[in-house]
Amino acid sequence: MGASGSKARGLWPFASAGGGGPEAPGAAGAEQALVRPRGRAVPPFVFTRRGSMFYDEDGDLAHEFYEETIVTKNGQKRAKLRRVQKNLIPQGIVKLDTPRIHVDFPVILYEV
Repeated sequence: MGASGSKARGLWPFASAGGGGPEAPGAAGAEQALVRPRGRAVPPFVFTRRGSMFYDEDGDLAHEFYEETIVTKNGQKRAKLRRVQKNLIPQGIVKLDTPRIHVDFPVILYEV
């Protein structure tokens, strides 16, 4: 899918207020707890994602578009499919049906 954009902005939303990163083992406050970020509260969930599909000139939505071209070879006509890569509009931001956990969330989840 790709990397998240939180590190690219220079802000890790789940960083501790003290050192900006995970605490060292044996530190004074080494209990397992979620640390409140400075400023606005950032939820650990992702509600939207970037769409992976495109719109063509007709308004159709798909991952890939092909057009049929007729090729004449040795006097015989053949139909070939040629991939269309021009005049495509990205889908944009898509709302997820169920929220996902952010990739930078610092807690390991497991099922017992």
